[in-house]
Amino acid sequence: MTEQTAVRPWYVPMRSRHPGETHRVSTPLELLFDLCFVVAVAQAAAGLDHGFIENHVGSAVVAYLMTFFAIWWAWMNFTWFASAYDTDDVPYRVLVLVQIAGSLVIAAGIPRVFADQDFTVIVIGYVIMRLALVTQWLRAAAADPPHRRTATRYAVGVAMVQVYWVLLLFLPHGVWLIAGFLMGAALELTVPVIAERPAATTYHPHHIAERYGLFTVIVLGESVTAATLAFQDALTTSGASSTIIGMAIAAIVTMFCLWWIYFDHESAPEMNAARAAFLWGYGHYFLFAAGAAVGAGLVVAVAYEQHETHGISYPLSAALTTVPVAIFLVVIAVLRAHPGRPRIIPWATSIAAVLVLADTFIPAPLYVTAGVLVVLVTVLTGATRSRAAG
Repeated sequence: MTEQTAVRPWYVPMRSRHPGETHRVSTPLELLFDLCFVVAVAQAAAGLDHGFIENHVGSAVVAYLMTFFAIWWAWMNFTWFASAYDTDDVPYRVLVLVQIAGSLVIAAGIPRVFADQDFTVIVIGYVIMRLALVTQWLRAAAADPPHRRTATRYAVGVAMVQVYWVLLLFLPHGVWLIAGFLMGAALELTVPVIAERPAATTYHPHHIAERYGLFTVIVLGESVTAATLAFQDALTTSGASSTIIGMAIAAIVTMFCLWWIYFDHESAPEMNAARAAFLWGYGHYFLFAAGAAVGAGLVVAVAYEQHETHGISYPLSAALTTVPVAIFLVVIAVLRAHPGRPRIIPWATSIAAVLVLADTFIPAPLYVTAGVLVVLVTVLTGATRSRAAG
């Protein structure tokens, strides 16, 4: 006789989940949510590489950092909320559907930002996502008395900042818009700091680490896309196929090494204190943005090799790969630092970041960068094995 399948309840009071819950992993709904964000990340990376190819470097970098903030912050707020309050009932799933729709609207609006600094569509999608989250926080405030003040502060703070973003659309383009964005970003970052003071939300450290790891895989996937396009170009372009294939192989090696370094089993994050949790959560903006930018840089490198860029110099074409890789390494060194780790690990990672930056000004920077990362992985693997043996 088979065991009867449990019926999912229509409504569950939204009380906080236990932070020490065993076997806590990403749910299928969270994986679907991440999948929808792949589109937005790809759009931002495509806008960045197109801007470099067209020699609109400054505006492309600014647009990329601004759009990626919207992607990262919307994803991150959903992730931490779900770690504490994932009831998985019908209202929760419907509100996540609204957030998914908002993420797709954000993705649809990203090309307009790069083309003519038009943030209208991206703000609409962002506000849709954030107001759905406000509703979730109001549910938590109603059903979880120990964290009612925290949830209420989140709901009020997030809602107020959305009003700010809508008003910002009426500012003229240019410097004022950038200054207004920086102010709005500061307000967004301040909301959790203020909201968490009465009683910290009960996020699950292992669950958070897994969720961030999954998004790291998503941004590194941009390098896979770039390598695929390079292989495709090599098969359709005469005369440069061997060079392009070599660059594609270097791209794959680079992506795999960055993955290896991030998921080093000796680098488990420590998020037991509020300061460590905020450092982990906020610091990943730079890591995620750099990871996706590596893929964009590989596209630019192939375009430069095929003489499809418009007036950018060789070092500049290389910098879009070497600079993000160096940032990725530095951020990992900071986020993973703790007293128990061997000193060689942060030192080796920092030296590798400096060497990768130096690759910008030498021939064949993609190959040298890949080589530096292979050596770094070898050093880290040796250090962790030695520690385990001791």
